[in-house]
Amino acid sequence: MSRATRWMNIFAVSLPFVGVLIAIVLLWNQAVTWFDIAMLVGLYLFSAFGVTIGYHRMLTHGAVQAKPWVKYLFVIAGSTAIEGPALIWAADHRKHHAHTDQEGDPHSPHVGGGEGLRGLWHAHVGWLWSTEIERGWPRKHTPDLLRDKGLVRISKAFPYIAIATLVVPFLAGWAYHGTLMGGLQTYIWAGLVKVFFIHHVTWSVNSICHFSGYRRFDVEDHSRNNPFLAILTLGESWHHNHHAFPRSASHGMRWYEVDLSALVIKAFVKVGLMSKPVYISRERQDAKRIGAQKAAPNAVAAD
Repeated sequence: MSRATRWMNIFAVSLPFVGVLIAIVLLWNQAVTWFDIAMLVGLYLFSAFGVTIGYHRMLTHGAVQAKPWVKYLFVIAGSTAIEGPALIWAADHRKHHAHTDQEGDPHSPHVGGGEGLRGLWHAHVGWLWSTEIERGWPRKHTPDLLRDKGLVRISKAFPYIAIATLVVPFLAGWAYHGTLMGGLQTYIWAGLVKVFFIHHVTWSVNSICHFSGYRRFDVEDHSRNNPFLAILTLGESWHHNHHAFPRSASHGMRWYEVDLSALVIKAFVKVGLMSKPVYISRERQDAKRIGAQKAAPNAVAAD
C-alpha cells in the first residue's frame, strides 16, 4: 500500500469520527430532529444493502445475478458507504477468501498484526493504515469484473460518488430546515455519522467475526457466526456460514439466523429483477458439519 493511499484512508476514517464527536454535542443540545434520524437510517440502509448485496454477494461471489441497471444501482449504493471503489473492494475480499487467516489475508485478526487486541485492531482498521499490507488488485483478483465496462466506469467514478454522498444530506437538510445550519446538522447526522456506523459495522465482520461466535462447519479458518451483529450487518455476521459456502446468496442457514440481505434478494428475484440465486441444500450443509466425516464411517458400519 502506498503512503498516499494510507493517508487517504486515515482521512476517510478520521472525518466520520470527528462527525460523531460533533453529533454528541448536537445531541446534548437537542440539535437533532426526526428528519435527521430518518435520513440517517434510510441512507444507512441504502449504503449497507449496496455493500452486502452489490459489492459482496453479487460482484465478489456471484451469488446472484441481476439486470444490468439493478446491478449498477446496487454498486452505486455500495459506493456511498465510502469503503472504496467496487473493483478494489471486491479484489480485497477475494484475496481475503484466498488466504483466510493465513499470510496474505489483508485483514485477519490472526496474522499481520499479532494476536489478541492488536490482532483485532489490525483486522478492524489497522490494515487500512499499514504500508506493509498487499491489497487485492483487480487485474489479479477480479479480471472477470474488468470486462464489465459499466462497472469499471462506476468504480472509477467513486471519488465523485463519495462527494455526492456527503453533499446530498446537506442539501436535503437545508431544504427541510430552511437554514444553512440546518443543512450542516443533517450533514453531520446523515452524512458523517452514517458513514462512521457503516464503516465500523462492516469492519466488525473482518475483526469480531473472525474472533468471537460459534462454528458449525468444518472449515480451515477462524471465521465465526456472531448473532449480536446480525441486524446491523444485515446478515453478514453469519460469517462462518459464508466462509463454508462463499457463493451462497443467503448467509443465514437456520430459521433463527436472520439475514435481511437474503430477504431483499428473494424479493428482487420474486419480481424478476434478480435471478439464479445460489442456495445451499441441507444435505450439503450436513455433509460439511464439524464431525460429519468422522460420523459417516460409523453410520455405514451401523447399517
